Amino acid sequence: MKLIQICRNLLWNLLLINGAAKFAYQRELMLENLPVETIEYRLSPEEQVCSCCGGNLHEMSTQVRQELKYIPAELKVVKHVQSIYSCRHCEREEIETPVVTAPMPKPVHSGSLASPSLMAHIMNQKYVDGLPLYRQEKQFSRLGVPLSRQTLANWMIHGANRWLSPLYDRMHQLLLEKDILHADESTLQVLHEPGRPATSKSYLWLYRTGKEGPSIILYDYQETRSGKNAEKFLSGFKGYLQVDGYAGYHKVPNVKLVGCMAHARRKFDEALKVLPSSKRLTSGVAAMEGLQYCNQLYRIERDLKELSSMERYEKRLERSKPVLDAFLSWLKIQKQKVLPKSALGQAITYCLNQWKKLVAFLEDGRLEIDNNRSERSIKPFVIGRKNFLFSNTPKGARASAIIYSIVETAKENGLNPYYYLRYLFEKLPNIDLTDKNALDKVLPWSTTLPIVCIDFKNLPK
Repeated sequence: MKLIQICRNLLWNLLLINGAAKFAYQRELMLENLPVETIEYRLSPEEQVCSCCGGNLHEMSTQVRQELKYIPAELKVVKHVQSIYSCRHCEREEIETPVVTAPMPKPVHSGSLASPSLMAHIMNQKYVDGLPLYRQEKQFSRLGVPLSRQTLANWMIHGANRWLSPLYDRMHQLLLEKDILHADESTLQVLHEPGRPATSKSYLWLYRTGKEGPSIILYDYQETRSGKNAEKFLSGFKGYLQVDGYAGYHKVPNVKLVGCMAHARRKFDEALKVLPSSKRLTSGVAAMEGLQYCNQLYRIERDLKELSSMERYEKRLERSKPVLDAFLSWLKIQKQKVLPKSALGQAITYCLNQWKKLVAFLEDGRLEIDNNRSERSIKPFVIGRKNFLFSNTPKGARASAIIYSIVETAKENGLNPYYYLRYLFEKLPNIDLTDKNALDKVLPWSTTLPIVCIDFKNLPK
């Protein structure tokens, strides 16, 4: 027994040591890219005397304590002074005098105080960190600069429409060249839409690429949920379109719709949850069976995650198709036994109505079993909406769609949104925005972007 206790203590100490070492390593990784300020604490020469014998002390080692120091934000004025030159000889001789002006970068917003860094900061605060403009207004006021939320909103609209929209349009062109896309939509309230009450529901549509890079994520503001909006945005696209069960996507021509097994699974899970816990082992048996079919399919997907597209296609036919065939037979049998309007009945009806779309992922190994990729991409907007609640005008809603598209695509391609936006607002005013090659060099996946734009902690895997 004593030997066992000793072994246990040794094992516990090893675990503690390894845990401490792992924590220290993770901390160093977290801090490695931050600037370091070193403060040294030394004894004066007069104090370096031994209290025992009066001899001189020598430095035998050091102890190091690390802290994170917070440096509050500050604003400063940058004056751009442009020199203009002329020739005195030509002036004296009264001949034509050439005037030469020193080159100076073009501003991001002529006549305003907005700099590339300030424009990027405000966008990053609102569209990445979810901080509404009225709160930013208060922050600037505390810094001693009274910038109204209306001024900030005008800057956002200008930055989006003047500089980011050409990039958005170029990304739209490249998106339509893909053969696998995902789509989703969520509500948005816009207060001053012509001919519509302030309480009307508008929509932000999401379109994005699949698992094959580079990632492109685009948002599109529209007043309605009509399928014609998707038809218009995806005009020219041919291939697979992965969506949820919304029928509006049927209006998109030349596409094969792929369904979302996560929606099907969720409905069985909800059917189980509405039952009292005491009845789940009796009345909830069928819902649990439906849930198990879905879970089995997801377990297979996890096993196939690291395979190539072709290998995944073959393994799905071998392993997933028999499960789906059994699931379909079970659904048809249960449909005759369950009340159609019950939660379980609705789950079964959903699966049967969506069946062709739910099994379409078997056709190509690049396809996914669900549309969770879209749901993850629309989530940042949904979180932001909880903070700013609404857009004031259609112009503001369209600008928000453009900005969200740029920052979310940047994040998915391993960029730091603030530094990338700052780079864009420095670069775009000084290039030809009609030149596709010039635009391609500043796209979020371009290899020519400056290293400061890269977020090394969140590079795509």
